[in-house]
Amino acid sequence: MALVGGKAAHPVLGMPGGVAKHVTSDMRSQFMEVAAEAVDFAQFTLKLFEDVVLKNSDYVQMILSDVYTHATYYMGMVDRQNYVNFYDGLIRVVSPSGEQWKKFAAQEYLQNVAEHVEPWSYVKFCYLKPIGWNGFTEGAESGIYSVAPLARLNVSEGMATPLAQIAYVKMFSTLGGKPVHHTLANHWARLVELLYAAERMQQIAADPALTDERIRNLPTEKPNEGIGIVEAPRGTLIHHYQTDENGIVKKANLIVATQNNAARIAMSVEKAAKGLIHRGDVPEGVLNRIEMAFRAYDPCNGCATHSLPGSMPLRLRVRSRSGTILKTLSRDLFGRIRRE
Repeated sequence: MALVGGKAAHPVLGMPGGVAKHVTSDMRSQFMEVAAEAVDFAQFTLKLFEDVVLKNSDYVQMILSDVYTHATYYMGMVDRQNYVNFYDGLIRVVSPSGEQWKKFAAQEYLQNVAEHVEPWSYVKFCYLKPIGWNGFTEGAESGIYSVAPLARLNVSEGMATPLAQIAYVKMFSTLGGKPVHHTLANHWARLVELLYAAERMQQIAADPALTDERIRNLPTEKPNEGIGIVEAPRGTLIHHYQTDENGIVKKANLIVATQNNAARIAMSVEKAAKGLIHRGDVPEGVLNRIEMAFRAYDPCNGCATHSLPGSMPLRLRVRSRSGTILKTLSRDLFGRIRRE
């Protein structure tokens, strides 16, 4: 990424109509070398997961336990063969029983996805609009759905690369078929996708067209609206922009993966807490095990937070070791700081 994009994270390569520089033959050779190493590493990681996790009955029991299980809808991008795709395809949604509920294009997201607001959160809770918001519940009557690696595999019919397809089949056969509702299985799904990504990198690096110096198609029109969907590592990412005649953005709507997952994350925290804490008895390690319930989604609450006009109200209390409040600072909706 640093080689082609200028930075290892948040590349500075993209431009309207294309990219800022082309891939050279030397760069392509390095990509092929790194890709081969990545395939080996992904296979090693899957083997490590099998030896350390799957051969430990306690770990397997934890994955399969009801504490970390929710029967919801699933959403993810697929290609024409219904194989997992991250960049170019349709959004497919399957029901808790695994049947296809709907398949739609990016431009149709507003007809299928809506956002529910709760007074106790700055994160909005997405649900399937035709079904409606019926609270934090599971099942076919609930509009709650999940995205992320496990969801992508649940909505697909397979992987588009050979080694990842073998790993895909093994995961579902081991866990009893599709769909898998066990939240902690997200980690296994991530490893399957890791192998897929490495294989795709090999395929792309081996394509001579990668070094083509024609890297931009200059726009000839001034569109006033654009909608795009990609699969980020943590799940489905929707961007929707409207612009004026000068191309200045006048309206933007982003639905990130954590928003898509927010309702199920809340359910996961509640279910784990109720399943692990009984009659006030808090066993050792319970905080870590509750944390596992939401970390499996790889949440980013900063990405998912919505606030106007741009500042989030906040109260900060500084306490001594004994718990006495030493200082309190607060920030209001308009960003003004005051001491209390």
